Amino acid sequence: MSGENNSGIDSGAQQFLDILAAATAKGVPSLHEVSPDEARAMNMRSKELFGSDGPDMETDDLRITGASGPIDARLYRPADGTLALIIYYHGGGWVIGNIASHHGLCARLAAASGAAVLSVEYRLAPEHLFPAAVEDCYAALLWAAEHGAEHGLDTARIAVAGDSAGGNLAAVAALMAREQDGPAIAYQALLYPATDMHMETQSHKTFTQHLLTPQSIRWFQNHYLPTAAARDDWRASPLRAGNLYGLPSAYVMTAGFDPLRDEGAAYAKALERADVDVTYQCFPGQIHGFLTLDKVIPQALEAIDDAAANIAKAIDSDALGA
Repeated sequence: MSGENNSGIDSGAQQFLDILAAATAKGVPSLHEVSPDEARAMNMRSKELFGSDGPDMETDDLRITGASGPIDARLYRPADGTLALIIYYHGGGWVIGNIASHHGLCARLAAASGAAVLSVEYRLAPEHLFPAAVEDCYAALLWAAEHGAEHGLDTARIAVAGDSAGGNLAAVAALMAREQDGPAIAYQALLYPATDMHMETQSHKTFTQHLLTPQSIRWFQNHYLPTAAARDDWRASPLRAGNLYGLPSAYVMTAGFDPLRDEGAAYAKALERADVDVTYQCFPGQIHGFLTLDKVIPQALEAIDDAAANIAKAIDSDALGA
C-alpha cells in the first residue's frame, strides 16, 4: 500500500520525483529540452525502470485499418470465449508512447476487467500533426465495430479508454461517434485526461514541478497542434465542445498533484450537467502519469483495478441488456 508524506503526496510518487530531481542534478535533460525521438527513448527507459509488464496473457499483434494506412495494435485476451472490448489509447502527449510503453497497464486492465483490450498505436506528432491521432483513434473504433466479431469480440459491448493524451482521444472518439452516428460506445474511461489545451485552471498554476511542467505541456502541444487556434477545436479540447448530451456513461480519474486535475474534474462535471452518468475518482496523493509507474508507486495497481471494475460493471451483458 502507498502512504502519504507530510505534504500529502503519495510516498511512492515522492520517491519517483526525488529520482527525477537527482537525475536533473546530474545533467539529464527534461523532455522539453530534447527532440521527439530522444523523448521517446527517455520515455521507454522510464517505463522499463518504473513500470511492470503486468500479468501474462494471450496477446495478438494486429495491423488494423487506419485513417491513412495500417495501424499497429495489440489485442489482449484474458479469457476464452466472446469478450467485451476496451479500445485503449495510450498517453504520451500525442508525441511519445506506444504499445510497448503501455503494455503492463493494458495487460492489467484486461486481467482486472475480464474484457479484451485493443491497444492502438496511432500516429504521433510532430511527424503527423493534429488531427491525425484523432482520425486514427476513430478509425480503430470503426475497425473494431466492423471486424471485432472475427476476433471473438462482442461488438455490442465496446468501451473506449485512455490515459492523459489517450484520455483526451477517448473522449474525442466518443464525441465523434455521436456526431457521425458511428458505432455505439457502451462506456468511456478517461484517466487523468487532457480536456482543455488552454492551461487556465488553478491546478495548472499550482502544480508546476510534479513531473508534468508548464514547459513540457507546451512542448507537447506545440508539436501536436498546427496552430494556436487549434486549441479551441473540440477535437483537441473536448471540454470546449458545445454539447455533451447523449454521450456514453463515463469514469473519470484524476490525480491530486496533477496540473490536469481541474480540467479532468471540469469535464466530469460538464458530462453530469449533460445528464451523462459519471463516476469521478480522484487519487489525491498522486501525480500525473502514475498508472505506468507501478514498480515505485504501488497505488497504480489499485487505480487500474478501480477503473477496470467500473468498466466491467458498465459493459456487463446483463447491465446492457444483451
